[in-house]
Amino acid sequence: MFEVYIDGASAGNPGPSGAGIFIKGEGEVYRYSIPLGVMSNHEAEYHAFIKALEICLDKGFNVVSFRTDSQLVNAAVEKEFVKNKLYAPLLEKALMLSSQLDLFFMKWIPSSENKTADDLARKAVRENNMKGTEK
Repeated sequence: MFEVYIDGASAGNPGPSGAGIFIKGEGEVYRYSIPLGVMSNHEAEYHAFIKALEICLDKGFNVVSFRTDSQLVNAAVEKEFVKNKLYAPLLEKALMLSSQLDLFFMKWIPSSENKTADDLARKAVRENNMKGTEK
């Protein structure tokens, strides 16, 4: 089983955003910092989740346990429902991707247990900022 830690971050709301993904399992470790462009923090959380699902599917990781410090994303996945319709297409895509896995779990964890994914997300925000300032 692979444990997947995800986090989204934004510098401003909306602002330059990034996804942090930390995957460990079966003696392997993967770290991803993915700049996401300008979006809200909640959108960044969903995009981090979607990117992590895509990575797991691409790598053939079919038994995964996700960890997130986003109560919004965790509750939406558990209920398969979002109140804010802006997030509905993101949740729909995430649920479609997660249904392709043999076994999928998601668990909410406190931010203090998600430090690696948070650091990766913040790094991606900085990378996003650097790309925006290059000429």
